[in-house]
Amino acid sequence: MENNVAQTAPTGGLFRNRVFLAIIMSGLFLQVGIWVRNFAVLLFVMEQTKGDAFAVSMISVAEFAPIFIFSFIGGTFADRWAPKKTMVWCDILSAVSIFAVLITLIFGTWKVVFFATLISAILSQFSQPSGMKLFKMHLSADQVQQAMSVYQTVFALFMVLGPIIGTFVFQSFGIDVSIAVTGIAFLLSAGALAFLPKDRPLEEVGESTLLQEMKSGIKYVLEKKELSLLGLCFMAAGLGIGFINPLSIFLVTEQLNLPKENLQWLLMINGAGMILGGAVAMIFAKNVAPQRLLVFGMLVNGIGIAVMGWSTNLWITLIAEFCNGLMMPCIQIGINTLILQKTEEAFIGRVNGILSPLFAGSMVITMSVAGVLKENFSLVTTFETSAVLFIIGLLFILPLYNQKQQTKPEVLNSK
Repeated sequence: MENNVAQTAPTGGLFRNRVFLAIIMSGLFLQVGIWVRNFAVLLFVMEQTKGDAFAVSMISVAEFAPIFIFSFIGGTFADRWAPKKTMVWCDILSAVSIFAVLITLIFGTWKVVFFATLISAILSQFSQPSGMKLFKMHLSADQVQQAMSVYQTVFALFMVLGPIIGTFVFQSFGIDVSIAVTGIAFLLSAGALAFLPKDRPLEEVGESTLLQEMKSGIKYVLEKKELSLLGLCFMAAGLGIGFINPLSIFLVTEQLNLPKENLQWLLMINGAGMILGGAVAMIFAKNVAPQRLLVFGMLVNGIGIAVMGWSTNLWITLIAEFCNGLMMPCIQIGINTLILQKTEEAFIGRVNGILSPLFAGSMVITMSVAGVLKENFSLVTTFETSAVLFIIGLLFILPLYNQKQQTKPEVLNSK
């Protein structure tokens, strides 16, 4: 299967690649919609429940639980379905669901707002692996890490702009307009994806059933040392992030004694670090092995989370946030590049569908108990536990640190 990469890879630069540009434009629109939705839902639920920790943590559960439940199924279908058509229809259906939530929100109960996150999160489990498959099909091996660096930089840009946009739209226009903006952004994303080249004819899958293909995907991951270790690293990092993700707003209100709206400034400084980190990663992407990026990123983030949980000083917290943001592109680029480099095209969806639930499932477990842990122990204990889990994840991936970089995946007889 790796020969397909060479056959379809572009001869020109990355920024002249039609697939890359279409996916980046789609990503821009999606980021606008996602950030407006996330901040609107967060601030709206905080208002409606008067800052209830359990309700706030359930927002994150609605966002990440579908990854655990649907990712493997979505990844398996992504290996079967045409990637362009899959991505376009997922964005269209997400927009339709958002407008349905809007109608219910206007005429029914405010609690339906959780579905604004839930439904689009489910559909993204079918769309996201299709995007990775397009990268694998249309980018040469030496362009993959650079492409991931650019994509991560776009994501980082919205870590700065997203909180500003989301807070402004919600505070200026309210929850109804915020949800409507999200739906429009998803439609614009579908329009950008329409510029992707036509899907090539799909290979025959023979008489294999969906269950057989899922089993072959599991076998493939277990036979690849790099993917197995990456899965263990995913689990530890997911457990760690799950503890702190829904509780970040309490760093602002309890540790720093600031109004809840100031969360946007912590996210902005984190995003500024991510932009700088993404830019540096773009420069050095071809010279540093992805597993080394991942190890270094996990180490710095573990230390940063520990400092954030302990600090009651705004400037110390901001410095820790910046360092975490600076190293986050190393983690994201390292993970995605390892998956694309170590996986055959025919298994991209299933590998993504196996590894993502390990991360998201672990995250959902700790998200579900994060509010309880905070109430029964302390916010500091929760953050320090998260930091320890990051270090454990680093130890899992450490055996790959000195491995030589490969440009083609090893072919296994897992079909």
